[in-house]
Amino acid sequence: MQSETNAFVERLWRTIKYEAVYLHFFTGVPEARAGISRYIGFYNSKRPHSSLDGRTPDKAYFNPPMPETAAA
Repeated sequence: MQSETNAFVERLWRTIKYEAVYLHFFTGVPEARAGISRYIGFYNSKRPHSSLDGRTPDKAYFNPPMPETAAA
C-alpha cells in the first residue's frame, strides 16, 4: 500500500513540476505557492485525466455516475 501511495504522490509532483513550476519563473516563495495553488485548482477542475475516462477529478469524485438498477 505504501508504494502505491508514494507512486501517486510522486507522479502528481512530477506533473506539477513539468506543467507549472518549470514553465514559470517565480520570484519568491509566496509567488510560487500562489502559482502552484492555481495549478492544483486547474488540475482538479479543468484538466481532463485519461485514467478517469477524460473527466476531471472533481467530476469523477464529486459527481460519480449513478449505479444502474437491475430490473426485478
